[in-house]
Amino acid sequence: MSKSSKSSKQTTKTLTAAAFLAAAALTLTACGSGDGKKDQPVADVSMESETKRAATVLDKPFKKPDLVLKDTQGKKYDLREQTKGKPVLLYYGYTNCPDVCPLTMSNIAVAKKSLLQKMTVTKAELDKLQVVFVTTDPKRDTAKELGKWLKAQDPEFIGLTGDFPTIQGSARTVGISIEPSKKLKNGKIESMHGTQVIAFSPKSDTGYVVYNGKDATAKDYEQDLPKIIEGQNP
Repeated sequence: MSKSSKSSKQTTKTLTAAAFLAAAALTLTACGSGDGKKDQPVADVSMESETKRAATVLDKPFKKPDLVLKDTQGKKYDLREQTKGKPVLLYYGYTNCPDVCPLTMSNIAVAKKSLLQKMTVTKAELDKLQVVFVTTDPKRDTAKELGKWLKAQDPEFIGLTGDFPTIQGSARTVGISIEPSKKLKNGKIESMHGTQVIAFSPKSDTGYVVYNGKDATAKDYEQDLPKIIEGQNP
């Protein structure tokens, strides 16, 4: 079960990894789209948090997924190897998602720009941050399509695609549930996926902070990223 800190200065909630896994299993968003067009979500199922705060710090962090896919240039990308010792934000979603996926990535992009404009961090410090978007709809999200979509959000975002079983298996290791896209009787395509963003520490290479992409705002990321970059608790 989750525990809230007794300290009034505490800005996050703390969960064990096991408790988060149980909660995440109930946190799926179903998005529908017809022939690649962005329509309204088919359904939306989520679980209320005990706190309105954006960040959840895990007292037993997740190991970084042992994930090897292809990036938007079609090149092999080993997540563990290529992000070792770097702060990472990992998100699973897809480009035809009508709402939560583009909103989540936009919020992170806006937060990065704001941090530079306000000189809260230096460009060199911010460049350490690796924002990795793994598609949950690899049949439609080719390297080319994924690259084009992410470039509109932030050219520095990393996009990964590959075979669905590999993607689904890696997501499960960090408590994120995703299901294969399926075509409904009305012709729309439904895709269910967890909305969590996992932050990995550059010190331990483990996922120690979790955000619900549906609720976390650009301000939340702007506030927390300087600490995430240093491997500190937000």
